Amino acid sequence: MTELNKAQMKTLRKLSHTERSILQIGKQGLTEAFIEQIDSALEKRELVKFNILQNSVEDVTEAAEEIAEALDAIVVQTIGSTAVLYRKSSQDKYQKITEQL
Repeated sequence: MTELNKAQMKTLRKLSHTERSILQIGKQGLTEAFIEQIDSALEKRELVKFNILQNSVEDVTEAAEEIAEALDAIVVQTIGSTAVLYRKSSQDKYQKITEQL
């Protein structure tokens, strides 16, 4: 994925404040099923926020980087146990966030 400039990243961080975490990594850790769920969510939403539960052994930064690499996405930010990912949707009807950048 192409890199975003500072203004675009700032816009994505701003948009992510109003988003809710839709997925959680639990004690099973980072699984293939979780990555598939993130993939489908990115396709429809473009901006996805997820968090890692306390009982998980995963590190939020490492997990976000691994998911981003696997799905060709960009890590917008990680705060505490929460991470935000962005990827442009391949379908025009879902590109609402891309239009704002």
